[in-house]
Amino acid sequence: MKIILRKILSFALIVGMILSISGSIVASDGIKQYVEKSASYIMSAVSEPKVGSVGGEWAVIGLARSDADVPQEYWDSYYEKAEEYVRDRKGVLHKKKYTEYSRVILALTAIGADPANVAGYDLLSPLGDFEKTIWQGINGPIWALIALDSGSYPMPVNNEAAVQATRQMYVDDIISRQNSDGGWSLTSKGGAQTSDPDITGMALQALSNYKAQSKVASAIDKAINCLSIMQNESGGYESYGTSNSESIVQVIVALCALGIDPDDSRFVKNGVSLCDNLLSYQQANGSFSHTSAGSCSDLMASEQGLYGLAAILRSEQGRNSLYRMSDCNISVSTDGSSVGLEGRHKDVRMSVVTIPGASFPDIVSHSNRAAIEALTERGIINGKSPDSFDPDATMTRAEFAAIIVRGLGLPLGETSAFKDVRSGVWHASYIGAAHKYGIVNGKTPDSFDPDGTITRQEAATMVARAAGLCGMDTEMDEYEILNMLAQFGDYIKVSLWARESTAFCYKEDILDRNDLDIEPLRTILRCEVAQMLYNMLETAKLL
Repeated sequence: MKIILRKILSFALIVGMILSISGSIVASDGIKQYVEKSASYIMSAVSEPKVGSVGGEWAVIGLARSDADVPQEYWDSYYEKAEEYVRDRKGVLHKKKYTEYSRVILALTAIGADPANVAGYDLLSPLGDFEKTIWQGINGPIWALIALDSGSYPMPVNNEAAVQATRQMYVDDIISRQNSDGGWSLTSKGGAQTSDPDITGMALQALSNYKAQSKVASAIDKAINCLSIMQNESGGYESYGTSNSESIVQVIVALCALGIDPDDSRFVKNGVSLCDNLLSYQQANGSFSHTSAGSCSDLMASEQGLYGLAAILRSEQGRNSLYRMSDCNISVSTDGSSVGLEGRHKDVRMSVVTIPGASFPDIVSHSNRAAIEALTERGIINGKSPDSFDPDATMTRAEFAAIIVRGLGLPLGETSAFKDVRSGVWHASYIGAAHKYGIVNGKTPDSFDPDGTITRQEAATMVARAAGLCGMDTEMDEYEILNMLAQFGDYIKVSLWARESTAFCYKEDILDRNDLDIEPLRTILRCEVAQMLYNMLETAKLL
């Protein structure tokens, strides 16, 4: 990722430059002034952060974790751009490089946003796919662990994964790639390869939360020894033959994550510490150069320089390390467009996309395709098989209860109200939840008839009740009801108890007003249920 500039440097010049700003300056004035200079530069250079590895997430992370004085509008602007970016790509940030997800997750966590719901997409979910995450090599598992641990997020379940990931699988994968010298390299698969300080530092950052495991502790000890030996006589590091600031940053962040003082004697060479060496790259305007001989500012080096300094400052202050973000004190603002209607029940939650691009061959030309795909992507509705939705099949009462509860994100809970709903069967918790929240009733006082089918007027009644929980006004007077239903030739067939709900569904375009007939007693089809629920959730701002 670094721009390699190969220049022949005089050792005396390097040491002289470092010693001119070393130890005594840092010790007397502390690191804070250098953090403030760096943050000021980044605020100017990255005035409008966007999604990207440069001019984006690393700037946001550095500013957020350095506690720089940043206006709220800065965080809000980044979040809006992130939402737009995710929405435009339908939740797929990259088909192969899963570090794209990890980087954005870290930035969102740093500003108090929820990476499990960005424009309706769950950005954590891809990291549950082990094989796709490790495809790009060691960077995949490293950054997946760092991202997931930044907010102590549960390991996401990825239903599309060939191999469901666990944190331990990522830990084991990283350890399996450790070289015989104790470090890691970008193409590392273990053995006698030459290790790279950047990758070794990153690997240690990922493993820092797992050092209680004996095999991890042993791997960490070997890597620390490797980094100490690898450090050059001027207190810095070379990568691809060039001394550079970014390598120092990764080692510093790793040591701070492990609770090791960056000024530890193992990392001081000729009286020059890691911090001293890093500061030798900082320019008068607060920016950082990439190489020790370079005098020009480099944005990537400047962004990493800021978060490296932030890691040191947080270590000095005894605070959480850079990527342990439970202490985040930023709260990003949103426009509220994706959080439902005012007045919705507190337990109603938006369902997020967990299976982007999900579809079925038998709906390709179907008029309800968009609705079916939208609900399938969010795990609200399933196919009859992995390759078939069967849109024109009927739906049981149990299946209907399940998709309504999933669509509203309601907490599950079984019920003893119905003797024909046995505890432990797959639909018991869905029927229990739907009954608790008043969405469904039994066919009799003590039976639900889970395998029975649903008529169109029954579906309209249940969807209307769900709409009420979402904050929609479902009440209509007699005149409104009659006026809405009378446009259909068979309106008199609608049962009295279902008329208000049916009229409401037409009024809110949950049912299509272009229909010639209501057909209230006809068994509803799976495709029709999907369209009704999709229309209701969209109106309720829950999609």
